[in-house]
Amino acid sequence: MTQKIFGIAGWKNSGKTGLAVRLVEEFTRRGYRISTIKHAHHDFDIDKVGADSYRHRQAGAHEVTIVSGTRYAIMHELRGAPEPSFEEILARLAPCDLVLIEGYKREPIPKIEARRLEAARRDPLAPEDPHIVAIAADHEVEDAAGLAVFDLNDTIAIADFVAHTVDLGAPPSPQPARANV
Repeated sequence: MTQKIFGIAGWKNSGKTGLAVRLVEEFTRRGYRISTIKHAHHDFDIDKVGADSYRHRQAGAHEVTIVSGTRYAIMHELRGAPEPSFEEILARLAPCDLVLIEGYKREPIPKIEARRLEAARRDPLAPEDPHIVAIAADHEVEDAAGLAVFDLNDTIAIADFVAHTVDLGAPPSPQPARANV
């Protein structure tokens, strides 16, 4: 079975992360297991200077795995090797119902373009990307060219659209409702 994948593309400050977080919350509430991939165009570090794992990496370890009773993380140092392909990253994920992708705007996967008035750039991606199947914006969209258009904050409608687009089907097993605190 191939993975169900849906992307969120847009310029810096276009609302991609907020939309991704809301979609993860909504799909999780519905009982789906969701994984995410976030592409960064800059260097990043998830480790603290001085931590044991940081010291392992600094010493030259190729991969460092940190494991606890609640989570684990594997940090892989490229050490001059090229960035892994999108497919290589997907292959490393555990099975799930849906993989939401933030970034990777040039990958040939179905995606929604996030647009905000405060974005770093306002030029639309959709006219140049045949894989954009919808637009989510915080303003009126004039150039939709037949694409579905959503209010950027209408998480439920966007989640319904994503589920239909990737043919998500019913969740594997119902999750207990969370109590409102």
